[in-house]
Amino acid sequence: MKKVKRILALAGAMLLFALYASTLIFAFIDSDVSLTFLRASIACTIILPVLIYAYILVYRVTRRDTDINSEDQDGPNNPK
Repeated sequence: MKKVKRILALAGAMLLFALYASTLIFAFIDSDVSLTFLRASIACTIILPVLIYAYILVYRVTRRDTDINSEDQDGPNNPK
C-alpha cells in the first residue's frame, strides 16, 4: 500500500509540474487560442489541488466513521 501511495504522489507532483510548465509556456505565446489555454491552465492549477485536498479530507472522514462503526459492532471476540 505504501508503494501505491508513493506512485500516486509522484504522479500528482508530475501533473502539477506539467500544469505549471504549460501555464508558463502559454503565457509567452501570443495567440487567441493560447489565451484560452492559459486561462484553462491557470484554472486547473488552482482547482486540481483543491479537489485533491477535498477528496483526501472526505476519504479520511469516511474512513474514520467506518473504523468507529466496526468497533461498535458485536462480534465473536467482543460479546456484550
